[in-house]
Amino acid sequence: MNITLSIDERVADQARQAAQAMGKSLNQAVRDHLEQLAGRAQLEAEIGAFLESTARTPGRLKGWAFDRDALQRGA
Repeated sequence: MNITLSIDERVADQARQAAQAMGKSLNQAVRDHLEQLAGRAQLEAEIGAFLESTARTPGRLKGWAFDRDALQRGA
């Protein structure tokens, strides 16, 4: 897919220099950033779904709680 962006010429020149310093073209740097942005959105959505799922799950401990003293005694 091709996208046309309108940005200030000075910004484009500075971004091109920054991309060149990273060994990339400006096009590749923008593509990489968009892919990272898209991946972050997907990750945040998956984390949100996981947190919602855990909030709805009652758990399976059936009253069990961690007891450090019992662990030390070998109980």
